[in-house]
Amino acid sequence: MEKKIAVLGSTGSIGTSTLDVVRRSGGRFKVVALAAGRNIPLLMEQIEEFRPGLVSVADEGLAREVAAAAGPGIEVVHGKEGCKAVATHPEAQMVVSAMVGAIGLVPTMAAIEAGKDIALANKETLVAAGPVVTRLADEKGVKLIPVDSEHSAIFQCLQGVGMEHVKRIVLTASGGPFLNRDAASLGEITVEEAVSHPNWEMGAKISIDSATMMNKGLEVIEARWLFRLPYHRISVVIHPQSIIHSMVECVDGSVIAQMGVPDMRGPILYALSWPERIDLGLPGLDFTSLPGLTFQEPDLERFPCLRLAYRAGTAGGSLPCALNAANEVAVEAFMAGRLKFFRIPEVIAAVLDEMAPEPLNSLDDVLRTDALARLKAHAYIGL
Repeated sequence: MEKKIAVLGSTGSIGTSTLDVVRRSGGRFKVVALAAGRNIPLLMEQIEEFRPGLVSVADEGLAREVAAAAGPGIEVVHGKEGCKAVATHPEAQMVVSAMVGAIGLVPTMAAIEAGKDIALANKETLVAAGPVVTRLADEKGVKLIPVDSEHSAIFQCLQGVGMEHVKRIVLTASGGPFLNRDAASLGEITVEEAVSHPNWEMGAKISIDSATMMNKGLEVIEARWLFRLPYHRISVVIHPQSIIHSMVECVDGSVIAQMGVPDMRGPILYALSWPERIDLGLPGLDFTSLPGLTFQEPDLERFPCLRLAYRAGTAGGSLPCALNAANEVAVEAFMAGRLKFFRIPEVIAAVLDEMAPEPLNSLDDVLRTDALARLKAHAYIGL
């Protein structure tokens, strides 16, 4: 039977890869709702191909434009309420949460409240609101199935392995484009250099997070909530080839690793089809042509964002939310040419220094913390 899905962030990198999985699935999956932003030409192509019953865009003007072009039979909504409508579409059995940044939190929470299983690519949802999101998911009996390649790898390695047998999980990191760059030149890095990831095709924000290794820090915090492990049992290792996507070390010394080509369609497919595995003709590994697989410890002096993420996560409460908000402001400022690359962790550290780890008991607590941290980050940058 076909599984009906809604996609939050359909025109982004994960969204387009998700729709390619649907395209290849031979009717195993059906798109019932799409939420996009402002990339209307691409959205119109998606509407024409997948014919969802509901579509959301950024604002009312774009909604009128899309409604006129889409024709009858497709409802077009907009803004935050539009995203929530897509996330809670009555026919959707699973919601692919692929919006970039903390903006994805509210619609993802709405989907959980509505009892939808989540294919989670928006790591900021768990970073900013881990205790609130997981508590609600537990109450609603909702599955949070990871789409990030690293968390998907851990999820796959854990199939048939009880958590009582797990010593630690190991997230692999490529090291990004500046792994071996002279540290003295980091102040002159351009946006174009920062978004040029050596292994993965990703959006600008996540590519910059990869370059600072904040992306791995966010993944550490996400892993804490997905797998309910303390931070001292979550490790990071640099693996520049991105062939081993992550590993689970068991208490008996055995290590289970998940390998594959760097292609996000693989973890997306697994999230949509779990517990089944489906052959969609995606590329596999040619072991005879693989480069040597190498590993090294991350340099926390060179990549302080990873250290800051462990600091915020270990302190807990509202600090991971503040970390995420400050990082988003700093990355936006770097992309706009108002902040040097090497100052991104400086902004985050300054915000963390000013905030105490308050408990997060509700979505309102999360949103207040997010807003306050953004104000402090803007003030520090001088915006």
